Amino acid sequence: MWSLAEYRYVFMVAGLIGIIVLSIPSALVLVHPSGGERFSELYVLGSGHTAEGYPFNVSAGENYLVYLGVGDRLGSAAYYEVVLKLRNSSEPLPNATSGVASPLPVLYRYEVFLTDGQTWEGALNFSFSDVVFGENVSSVGMMRVNDDWVVVNKIAAWDSENSGYFYEVIAELWLYDSASSSLSFNDRFIALWLNMTAAL
Repeated sequence: MWSLAEYRYVFMVAGLIGIIVLSIPSALVLVHPSGGERFSELYVLGSGHTAEGYPFNVSAGENYLVYLGVGDRLGSAAYYEVVLKLRNSSEPLPNATSGVASPLPVLYRYEVFLTDGQTWEGALNFSFSDVVFGENVSSVGMMRVNDDWVVVNKIAAWDSENSGYFYEVIAELWLYDSASSSLSFNDRFIALWLNMTAAL
């Protein structure tokens, strides 16, 4: 036969278990379990909307087409900017590890508003003009991005190891942060290598 102290102990344990079981639904309302990793995506597709057919050997006066894409997997709506820049091989890339964008000037911006799970794709039509080749250097004076001409004044030295004058179109992803009421680099970028060649 159990003593009064043992009965009290059993009722106390049963009561605590009951309190814990009954409080679980309330705790789940306050603490939302993670629905998986939250992220944004940035990608580039070739002219046929596939992961091939990217331009590489380019020359002045020719038109080139790729598609940029952004996907919102943040669990909420988001406002993005895709920022385009042009660099030669000696200029700085963005640093996604430290969250620092490239300091190069912005040539063009795409403004994109997406709801969670939504994807956007936009055409990037581009061409070059005022391209000059000198002794072991090439220079590009102007670049057309969609319908806008932009002064770039970029110089690339001859790369003897890879045999070319290389430039890189960079697309950086920026995300609006409501806490700071500003856009910030979202640690995502893509780069499209181009080899400037003389027109045929």
